[in-house]
Amino acid sequence: MGHHRAQIESVLKRSVQDVFARGLSDPRISGVVTVTRVEISPDGRQGTVWCSVMPAEKAALVEKGLMHAAGRIHRELKEKLEMRRVPRLRYKIDESLKREAEVLAAINEARRREETLKQSIRPDEVDDKSIEDETT
Repeated sequence: MGHHRAQIESVLKRSVQDVFARGLSDPRISGVVTVTRVEISPDGRQGTVWCSVMPAEKAALVEKGLMHAAGRIHRELKEKLEMRRVPRLRYKIDESLKREAEVLAAINEARRREETLKQSIRPDEVDDKSIEDETT
């Protein structure tokens, strides 16, 4: 990806987040909506805004609200940014954070089980096993 496109994506990410922070009047857009990344097409005419929504149960409703508010968001971006062409944006829910949280929860659960298992083994059993390992 080119440096120029990366800069545009960064500016769009901050600007869309600013629009969200000021608030949108659509009641479907509720909870905490965060822009996780923005990807624009090579020609710069279209883009995708990936959003994280908390609580996750509202994600589908928020996505519909954002698609409905896309025109208003586009107008605000055109007024705010000094760009020749502001890309038409579509909004998607970023599921990667949810998957990341699930993986971290699984890792923490495995660690907790390992600690419980270590604590349930009697100390004299550990000593006997280590002695047997050293002799073989």
